[in-house]
Amino acid sequence: MGYYLLHLHLHGLFRGHDLELGRDADTGGQTTYVLELARGLAARPELDRVDVVTRLIQDKRVSPDYAEPVESLGHGAQILRFPCGPRRYLRKELLWPYLDEMADAVVAHITAQERRPNWIHAHYADAGYVGSLVSQRLNIPLVFTGHSLGREKQRRLLEGGMAHDQIEQTYAIGRRIEAEERSLAQAALVITSTQQESQQQYARYSSFDADRVVVVPPGVDARRFHPELLPGESSEVEALITPFLREPAKPPLLTICRAVRRKNVPALVEAYGRSALLQERHNLVLVLGCREDPRSLEKQQRDQFQQIFELVDRFDLYGRVAYPKQHRGDQIPAIYRWAARRGGVFVNPALTEPFGLTLLEAAACGLPLVSTDDGGPRDILSRCANGQLADVTDLDALQQALETAGADRRRWQQWSDNGIEAVTRNFSWDAHVCSYLGEGERACRSWLTGTRASATVPRQPAAVPTPPVQRLLLLDLDVFLQAPQPQGLAALRERLHADPGCGLGMLSGRSFASARLRYSELHLPDPAVWILEAGADLRYGCEGEQDQSWRQHIAAGWQRQAVLDVLEGLGPRLRLQPEANQGEFKVSYLLQTPTAGVLEMVKQRLRLHRLEARAHLFNHLFLDVLPQRASKADAIRHLALSWGLPLEQVLVVAAQQGDAELLNGRVLGLVAADHDRSLGQLRRRPQVFFASRPQAWGVLEGLDHHRFLRR
Repeated sequence: MGYYLLHLHLHGLFRGHDLELGRDADTGGQTTYVLELARGLAARPELDRVDVVTRLIQDKRVSPDYAEPVESLGHGAQILRFPCGPRRYLRKELLWPYLDEMADAVVAHITAQERRPNWIHAHYADAGYVGSLVSQRLNIPLVFTGHSLGREKQRRLLEGGMAHDQIEQTYAIGRRIEAEERSLAQAALVITSTQQESQQQYARYSSFDADRVVVVPPGVDARRFHPELLPGESSEVEALITPFLREPAKPPLLTICRAVRRKNVPALVEAYGRSALLQERHNLVLVLGCREDPRSLEKQQRDQFQQIFELVDRFDLYGRVAYPKQHRGDQIPAIYRWAARRGGVFVNPALTEPFGLTLLEAAACGLPLVSTDDGGPRDILSRCANGQLADVTDLDALQQALETAGADRRRWQQWSDNGIEAVTRNFSWDAHVCSYLGEGERACRSWLTGTRASATVPRQPAAVPTPPVQRLLLLDLDVFLQAPQPQGLAALRERLHADPGCGLGMLSGRSFASARLRYSELHLPDPAVWILEAGADLRYGCEGEQDQSWRQHIAAGWQRQAVLDVLEGLGPRLRLQPEANQGEFKVSYLLQTPTAGVLEMVKQRLRLHRLEARAHLFNHLFLDVLPQRASKADAIRHLALSWGLPLEQVLVVAAQQGDAELLNGRVLGLVAADHDRSLGQLRRRPQVFFASRPQAWGVLEGLDHHRFLRR
């Protein structure tokens, strides 16, 4: 059988035709790359099937195309759209609370099929987070491409004078970096576009492993990007651009990008405005995506356009600068060819450029380059020899590079010829796909069968023929013991006994011996399952039969003594709990000074020492360090997979600080009235019900709301 590959590309607007590139900061070069890669892979004889999973969006502000659950890309490739969070379109920074829902949807989709993907390829940090969860749960190798990285973005923003708090509030940079660390730790293979990206950007992550990284430069579709003008396309481009220009025959300085701060377009306009020579020789053509009403643009885009318009006015560039409001995606190749026919130059003034696919597109059409001296352009120009690099943070250097580029017609022609030949030789899609498949097959086979697999790959849970229960109610034992309500417990007991299809499960940080002893005080039906020691111990039935596959799953990479040694230095802030509260896969501390900073400090230490462990804070005071794969939420999903129980048939009752992650994803949630205020953030979740009464009475309220029990 041929390969079956599944790609995750979650944010932005993704479809198989008329890509809305530049519409916002989330719909750019990554979108083009994923689409072309899917099509390039599907055309290969080694491939049977390629799926691209993205978010289903139902929003009047965007095309109804994005609400179609399935879209064919031809040749065995398709886009699958799954609901994730609100129906409306969201920028990627707002997607983090809903990504567990996407992970649950992908797991359900894969397990419902007879065949599983050979590997999952996650694009960007949000897809990396989802991909790492799916990879762990289903034992499917993960390939990760960051496209751009949070630590690099944070560094650039700090250098630009933005405060830490503002960066976090605007870009959720902490969540992004944590997701990237998790993705790098789980990935069988990391694909980068350039050596600089690998050596200088990925290497700043604690989970980075150079042995699992390969450089595979993206390809260019030669069917679309080539130097030969097609009939009628020149006049079509002129209709877009010439209305802005007094002398439209001048060679253009062309840039095509999104109007975001990183792309640094105002610097290009200012360099052009300061140079009488550039204005005499060239027009400036800015293709910055499509815009309707400026009020509908994101603030960053509005700010960029405002700066550009102010610079045009300040240097009186009217008649010399074109900035069309609309263009179609299929017009981009024609715009490159139009600029090349007029002896123009393509300019990439970005502050940071992980790769720079537009540079290859321009080169394939015979258009020489002036580009930022950062990241991908260095590799491209070293291979293509079709232009020059410039320090775009220095306006004088940028201006000089632009003036030099158009000064020698013979050199311009040499650059043009070099670019066409080098792209054909080094950057074709055939070469990219062949390299991609070879590296992917090698890395994923090693991950599944090699020495690393024995240390890190979990065993798939053993499924039972039929679920022992039809529905499962999960209660927190420790909360119920704090202030038991005899009448409420009696009513709950009666309701549960009346519905044998609903099983009961107990959540606790206690050991099994302690939990079973205290559970008898509640006089509830015997639990079908116990999720104990904060998720590190999974047991079944009255006798507490341990789930051995779960133990094997979480044991991979766990070093308990190393955790103790690494955290010993935090002595004044952390105190080990008594031995009775410790476990084989759990190290428990009591916070001496309950501050959020301690949790972040613990996480940082674990990462710096490359320990496969994660820290959880409960009830503001109790900190547990568990194996990387262990948590109550992960145990619930392992259980659901083992039993073949849909997550929509699991109802989790939450009350304490730290319980929010239990209600992520597809499980049903219930929050009693006496909950910690940190859970208030969940009120917007449609599957989470907030009861008006505490404890057992609140549970009964939630059972009725969700119609969870048979009458």
